[in-house]
Amino acid sequence: MPKSVASTRSYRSYASDYDPHNDHSDDEVDEVEELAIRNAVINAQHSRTAPVSPVDTRTHGSSRTSDLDLRSRLPERPLVMDETTGLLGHMDGHNSGYRTLPASVPATPRFPLSRQHSQLNTSRLRNHSRKGSIGLRLARALGTDANLTESADLEQSKPSIFADDRIWYDQFTSTDWVHDSIADAFRVKELRARKDFKGRAYALFDSAQGWIVVAIIGVVTAGFAYVIDITEAAIFDLKTGYCSTKWYHNKRKCCSGVAMCDDWNRWSSLIHSEGNAKLWSNFAAYIAWVVVLALLGCLVTLQTKTVVSSAISLSTLDENLGADKADTSKDDTEGRRTSVSPTRRFNEAAQRPPVIYYPAAGSGVAEVKVILSGFVLHGYLGVTTLMAKTIGLILSVASGLSIGKEGPYVHIATCIGNITCRMFKKYRTNDGKRREVLSASAAAGVAVAFGAPISGLLFSLEEVSYYFPPKVLFRTFFCCIAAALSLRGLNPYGTGKIVLFQVRYLIDWKVFELIVFALLGVLGGLTGALFIKASRFWAKTFRKIGVIKKYPLVEVLLVALVTGLVSFWNRYTRLPVAELLFELAAPCDAFTKDGSGLCPTRERITDVIWYLCAAFVIKSALTVVTFGIKVPAGIYVPSMVIGGLLGRIVGHVIQLLTLKYPNFGLFAACPKDGGPESCVVPGVYALVAAGATMCGVTRLSVTLAVILFELTGSLEHVLPFSLGVLIAKWTADAVEPLSIYDLLTDMNSYPYLDSKARPTFTTELGDITRPPSKNRIVDVTTAPLVPAKQLRSKLEYLHMAGELDGGLPILRDGVLVGLIPAPDLEYALDRLEKEDDALCLMSPQERWQGPGRGTDPHDHNIDVDGAAEQDLDAAEQQPLHGGGSADPTDFTPFIDPAPVALDICSPMDLVFECFVKLGLRYICVLKEGRYAGLVHKKRFVHYIKEVREKEE
Repeated sequence: MPKSVASTRSYRSYASDYDPHNDHSDDEVDEVEELAIRNAVINAQHSRTAPVSPVDTRTHGSSRTSDLDLRSRLPERPLVMDETTGLLGHMDGHNSGYRTLPASVPATPRFPLSRQHSQLNTSRLRNHSRKGSIGLRLARALGTDANLTESADLEQSKPSIFADDRIWYDQFTSTDWVHDSIADAFRVKELRARKDFKGRAYALFDSAQGWIVVAIIGVVTAGFAYVIDITEAAIFDLKTGYCSTKWYHNKRKCCSGVAMCDDWNRWSSLIHSEGNAKLWSNFAAYIAWVVVLALLGCLVTLQTKTVVSSAISLSTLDENLGADKADTSKDDTEGRRTSVSPTRRFNEAAQRPPVIYYPAAGSGVAEVKVILSGFVLHGYLGVTTLMAKTIGLILSVASGLSIGKEGPYVHIATCIGNITCRMFKKYRTNDGKRREVLSASAAAGVAVAFGAPISGLLFSLEEVSYYFPPKVLFRTFFCCIAAALSLRGLNPYGTGKIVLFQVRYLIDWKVFELIVFALLGVLGGLTGALFIKASRFWAKTFRKIGVIKKYPLVEVLLVALVTGLVSFWNRYTRLPVAELLFELAAPCDAFTKDGSGLCPTRERITDVIWYLCAAFVIKSALTVVTFGIKVPAGIYVPSMVIGGLLGRIVGHVIQLLTLKYPNFGLFAACPKDGGPESCVVPGVYALVAAGATMCGVTRLSVTLAVILFELTGSLEHVLPFSLGVLIAKWTADAVEPLSIYDLLTDMNSYPYLDSKARPTFTTELGDITRPPSKNRIVDVTTAPLVPAKQLRSKLEYLHMAGELDGGLPILRDGVLVGLIPAPDLEYALDRLEKEDDALCLMSPQERWQGPGRGTDPHDHNIDVDGAAEQDLDAAEQQPLHGGGSADPTDFTPFIDPAPVALDICSPMDLVFECFVKLGLRYICVLKEGRYAGLVHKKRFVHYIKEVREKEE
């Protein structure tokens, strides 16, 4: 059990170390807090997720073999990849939290000490004995990290000193982009420093790894898409019948493309040979298959259930993942959020039930977007999630629910990318580099979903990627091409095409149709925005019911039952969404006078319009209630189907008008004696409205226009598609500012800072900076040695405040001299065998200035106590990566001596840019050069949300 989660020392010990009259100290501890901590322990013990911190797997001891090679302290353990494997899982068998060489900080490099430094550090040992002396311990601590190397060895030792091998980020924390960038820069520098043949070969292989990784991802993603497509298609048709010759064939293969054949039998044929009872038997069989397949898909999805202790989840989730509404009782009279002490927040959170989420549920695009922004969600990109998502997606789509598989393809492809990265150390040990590969993976998902590699690239750039350097652009494109070519070679549909609903238009559009295309853009954007509002309303009403919230299977059962009851009677609600979209967008070759086909003669156009209106209402309602249930489900194609039905209705109306009033001025360019589609092609209207509605839901713009172009291959229709998408985005933004993914991110309280939507600031950094508290700083004014017990209490305070990835500023005389990140402090404390009595060195400047500040570090004539000098000479003989003993109380390797700091008067726009462009976790605040507070990223995200709410 991590000490940071439920330490045996309560907040009582922490309060005793500080002035109780401090205005910013926490509340007194009582029995309620003790109960809260016990509840947190129970919750965390029952959590089925990756450890909240690497403490669980660290080796505790009183010594370390080398500060430059911390991995040598760790036992060799076999690695088992499962759902608990972290986002930065490892393959070398070290089941640890951090492997840092020597500091996990994005800061100015700290140079190792030479002999003259070690002699200087012994100047204060003169009047002390050698054994048990605090001064000697200090000297050893100051010399340990550098291993007392000779000055001549300084340049040679730099690469190993600065190369960082951290491989773990805690659950619900943020990636340190600056640190990862610096670590990779030193890795590349060390690699290119080798000029021999072997070194050049390694450098060449290193540069080729990116191409190898994305190629593997593209091919494997295509393989998964192929399996999903052919399996889902075979199971989908089981709802209506079975193939008597080959049971594993779907209707299309069984009948060789013919609409009806003798080899395809209805389920009623097993019971009835003739009569009206056949209809009701088929109806019952249809409902049974819908319910069974949906429940099976839900059961598979529920296997990825992840439980997180509520005391830990408060680090980012103010509410739970069930779209709970914030408690307005915590607002003051002016509606502002009142400040609650960390201990009180911890008490309230620990007494709530654990947070539960299902990584395989939904489309996963919102979570992928958040993960690519640097947020860590353990389990979302693991092997178990990949398999459960794949199997669950096949079952849920085959059930006939109003969901799509295109969105989950993005999640599946990203899982494949994450797992593939574990094969290469370059990406396995660096989270920033890994996210470059994950961006390419997400693009491959769209490429196989729509058969549109260019659209996949644009999707990654426009929607999901947070950090997209130019070099990633071409690799992403290569990944999309590899995925599309592989899928074409596999030929899942047996037609030689990548997608099922690829269409071609031979008739060009007329000028007067631009008015209708603009109207479709307005209608599509409005429909998408209303869908988002309806989804929010449904989540906050129906899903708040106790039974529905506690038992997700009940909701799936009810939705599947309703879907089976209402969709059986309409042909266009029975069809799979991809096939339905194809029918809606396809042009007509022949026209019929009967049936419900989409190629009617003039006399039957009105009947078809009413038939499509019924399908539009049913499909819209089913999509609203289905979105968000605990099955793998996408929203891309269902939203396009809703828009396609709407566009087809409008298209047939315009078609009827051109046939009834051929002499009207606007229709002058239409042929007078042509067929129903000689002037107006309703399929074009359907595709324009489909793109407009999807834009209203997702707010994709350029990507959508290119998707529609790649589906049709028609250059003439790029303008109508683009016009509809542009107007739809303007309309949707006016009605509902949030996209569906923004809504999910907001409802789940992910700390996502949208770089594309900067609010208008009227404040300065000081307006959101809380005054410094003794609980949140480390003061080394009187002495650089700080009790470990006091540091543990401060760390617990940060965790109770929800800042698992926060930090403690180090002050001397009120001046900021460094900062130690909370994860590194936790790691350092957990190495101590006797924490209660330990004193820890917390002053990085001791390296350059010595314990006596102001002493010249280059003075070679310092007289040193003989006994102490012997000990230091013995320490000098330790190898750079040797196995010598060292004092673990030296915390200086974990201190950032140059944290990013801004003046308290800095404009908020500058703060926004620092958090977005640099990917910082926190910013220190200075006032006239002295420390004035610290702003955590989570605090800034909450402030951004408040500003946007006021703007609305």
